[in-house]
Amino acid sequence: MKLLIGYYLRYIFFWLILFTLNRLIFLLFYRTLILTDEIAFFEVLRVFVYSFKLDLSTIGYIFVFPFILSFLSNDKNQNLISKIIQIYSILTLVIYQLISLGELQLYGEWKTKLSAKALVYLRKPDEVVNSATTFELISSIVIFILLIGLFIYFYNKLVYRYKTPVFNYTKPLHYGRQLIIAFLIFGSIRGGFSPIPITTSQSYFSSHDILNITAVNPGYNLTFSIIDYIQINNKNIFKTLDESKAKEIVLKLHKVKQDTTISIINTPRPNIVIILLESWSADMIESLGGLKGITPEFRELEKEGLLFTNFYATANRSQQAMASIYAGIPGIPVSTLSDHPDKYPSVNSIVEDLNNNNYHTSYFFGGKLIYGNMKSFLVNNNFKLLVEQDDIKESYPEGKLGIHDEYMFHYFASQIREIPQPFFANLFTISSHSPYDFPGDRPFKDFKLERDFVNSVHYTDKSLGDFFKEAKNSEYWDNTLFLVLADHSHNSPLNHPLFSFEYHKIPLLILGGALK
Repeated sequence: MKLLIGYYLRYIFFWLILFTLNRLIFLLFYRTLILTDEIAFFEVLRVFVYSFKLDLSTIGYIFVFPFILSFLSNDKNQNLISKIIQIYSILTLVIYQLISLGELQLYGEWKTKLSAKALVYLRKPDEVVNSATTFELISSIVIFILLIGLFIYFYNKLVYRYKTPVFNYTKPLHYGRQLIIAFLIFGSIRGGFSPIPITTSQSYFSSHDILNITAVNPGYNLTFSIIDYIQINNKNIFKTLDESKAKEIVLKLHKVKQDTTISIINTPRPNIVIILLESWSADMIESLGGLKGITPEFRELEKEGLLFTNFYATANRSQQAMASIYAGIPGIPVSTLSDHPDKYPSVNSIVEDLNNNNYHTSYFFGGKLIYGNMKSFLVNNNFKLLVEQDDIKESYPEGKLGIHDEYMFHYFASQIREIPQPFFANLFTISSHSPYDFPGDRPFKDFKLERDFVNSVHYTDKSLGDFFKEAKNSEYWDNTLFLVLADHSHNSPLNHPLFSFEYHKIPLLILGGALK
């Protein structure tokens, strides 16, 4: 009996040490966020208290397979059973470490845990690789290998070198022993024996989201996120109405109380240019309550245009922004419009409307539009000219994601001079997306948090200013309306909570010769 208890306790202790060390690595990696929020040290320590029950539940699930194998263990095959459990444990360890390190890299960019939704976005590995710096990739691989090696060594020393308990079918006591163990495994999986089973809510305790995210076991969270995603994907999660009732509500929403309104343009058919700024947060715009001096060119442009001071992103991914801008579809839970091409025919498109009104429609992007399945959505919108990185014959300096913004702005300016008017031209920038490998100076060195992002926005701002200096001298300027906005927001040195209004606030500036 002592052998049995000792073996199982060592197995449990191994996983607790693994979970705790990964949690400690996460906290150390994001120590700047913790210091920025001025989180007390003792509150950080509570992470390890509130994570304990969910960790035990996770271990309970891991324990099920070794427990089933224990019924087959006898004096003859004891070594074989130990080997099978060792292989199973190492495979589980590798999967867990992939999840844990994936979450470590993901949180800095998205401020969320690794979930089924994130896996959908990350299903193209090349997109993940291109969004990371070479140092991040190499260091992640090295850390992964070192941790796997360390934990395999630790497992062999703590668990594998001890024999697995045998099960004797002829001894009634062994049946009682197995029944008690099964009872304890069931209890740990449920988080106890209360009527309500454990959920990830068990680990939420703080007003600081980073502590709650750290406390929730990554393996447990991802597993149940995938289960929920599969269940949701097979049914309609939205409340439905009778079609006639739904139509009545929509007609009321679209009913025009008066047929005239204030006009802000001085021409009935202006050229329209949308400049979509990758990840620009309102925190980068001084006049929107943001940091000073980051975007001086944008600040100058504000003096000539109409700046919206309460404008918010519909979601937090570029493909969701595309659906909102061109099809009027807000960000939706779980999925995106671009993941469901079968829905495209039933969606209205401003591009198609402008095509029908004899506008020349075009879209320019210095990277690859395969990300987020954006290309299928844009192609379906019937842009008359769709240009991405591989379509550009000129040799421009590039980063991992594509052509740097200063060169892409120059290319865009040269192209729209040749486009027939009236036109609807769109440029999506790229340099303010990780890995931030843009050329030029990085003047903002004092920020401990999101320093590279801040400098990348400053770089794009300079390119934006240069573009407008050239555009003002063009023949099309007097008849053109420019909309300058962000696709979504991004974390900043101000470190707003993910679910706050401040985090999702973005700029929208309308200017141009066609503006009154």
